[in-house]
Amino acid sequence: MAAADGIEHIVATPHANDRYHYDRAYLAELRDHLQTLAGPAPRIGLGCDFHMSYENLQEVMVNPERYLIEGGGYLLVELSNFSIPPQIEESYTRLRQMGITPVVTHPERNPILQRTPQRVLPWVEMGCAVQVTASAFTLRWGKAAARMAEWLLKCQAVHVLASDAHNTKSRPPNLSAGRRMVADLCGEQVARALVEDNPRAVVTGQPMPYFPEVVRKD
Repeated sequence: MAAADGIEHIVATPHANDRYHYDRAYLAELRDHLQTLAGPAPRIGLGCDFHMSYENLQEVMVNPERYLIEGGGYLLVELSNFSIPPQIEESYTRLRQMGITPVVTHPERNPILQRTPQRVLPWVEMGCAVQVTASAFTLRWGKAAARMAEWLLKCQAVHVLASDAHNTKSRPPNLSAGRRMVADLCGEQVARALVEDNPRAVVTGQPMPYFPEVVRKD
């Protein structure tokens, strides 16, 4: 299904939190098995959905390669829907000092950030990247998520478009519809950057070629 939609590379991102133990070696074996079943395309990489708990932060400082996408310099970070730590900027700063780029995942779906979207912009200005779910642009997550996704895009504060696929029914591996909407809103060059150029940089551990200066919008 992903290949039919034009997707060439998927990064599996199991959760790393209090509920789900993150065993990188075990998950790497599962990834290899899945690649064997899937064949050569799409390629399947490995990262994690990293929850910003105290315990996780202590562990990533000691063993960052355990959590990074493809062992490179990018860490997919998910914030709780119920609270955002007051020291979140300090945590981002510590990660940046280690050469790690936090990729803040689906802020447009976070109810706290939907009420205070301006909070995301300073994170981008300090070097964090932002990943938005493609289906947010197609109203899959409701009007509030769509509005924030478009607002972040207009602020030049979106760097990666992702499927956040979980299954083949309600959350399938589909990027093309969201990509078309981004192209309509901001042009083909930006759309290509969000689904091709920047994701390629993430999985190869290179600097993102598209990382514009934030434009603040009301």
